[in-house]
Amino acid sequence: MNRIVLITGASSGYGKAIAKAFKDAGDTVIMTARGYDALEAARKEVGGDLAFTLDVTLPSDWEKALATVKEKYGRLDVLVNNAGGGIAIKEVSEFTAEEIDKTIKLNLNSVIYGCKTFADMMKAQKTGTMINISSVCARQCWPTWSVYAAAKAGVLNFSKGMYLEMQPHNVRVTCVVPSSASTGFQKACGIGETTDKLMVEDIAETVLYVANLPQRAVVEDVTVWGIDKQVNPL
Repeated sequence: MNRIVLITGASSGYGKAIAKAFKDAGDTVIMTARGYDALEAARKEVGGDLAFTLDVTLPSDWEKALATVKEKYGRLDVLVNNAGGGIAIKEVSEFTAEEIDKTIKLNLNSVIYGCKTFADMMKAQKTGTMINISSVCARQCWPTWSVYAAAKAGVLNFSKGMYLEMQPHNVRVTCVVPSSASTGFQKACGIGETTDKLMVEDIAETVLYVANLPQRAVVEDVTVWGIDKQVNPL
C-alpha cells in the first residue's frame, strides 16, 4: 500500500510487532522509541525504513518528529500511539507524586501530544488514521493498577473525542484496547512476566485491520482478549 506509518514504542513488544505488520503489508514504516540502540536493532529486524529517538512525554520531541516527517515524506497516513509503561504498579497510597505524574505523562499525555502534533497535517491531507493503544485496565478494575488504569481510561475517552474533531476532515481515530500479552511490560514493572496466550502479533493484526478498512469505515474502539482470560468485574 505504501502508506507512511509512524509507530511509537517500536523497539519491542506491541510496537515492534505492529511495525513488522505494516512493513509486511508494503508500507513505509517509521519506528520511534527512547533508546536508539534497541530501536535500531528492531528496525533492522523488521526492515523498517526510518528510526529516530522520540521521548513521547516531551512536546519538543514531537515537534522534531513532525519536522522530520515533513522533510522526508511530506505526509503521514497512519499514526500509532503505542508507547506506554507501568512506571509503578502498587497501591495508590504508596505512590510518590512523581510516579503518578510520570504514569499519566507516559500513558495519556503522550497520546494527546502525538494526535495534536499530526492533526493539522492530516486535516490538510483530508485523510489519515490515528490509532491509540489503551489497555483493558481502561474497562476493568484490579487492585494496584489504579493509576495506570486512570491513564488508559483517559486514552479511550480522549480517542472518542478526538475522532469527533477529526471526522469532518475525513480522518479516523480508533482506540485499540489489548489484554495482557508477554511483552516485557510486567517484568519492567517488577511484577514478573506473564505467560499469556495472547501474542503481540495478535494486536499487530488488529491494528493493521483497523488501518486497512476502506476510508468510509471506522472502528470506534476494539477490545482484544486472550482466550485464556476470565474477568469477574467489580
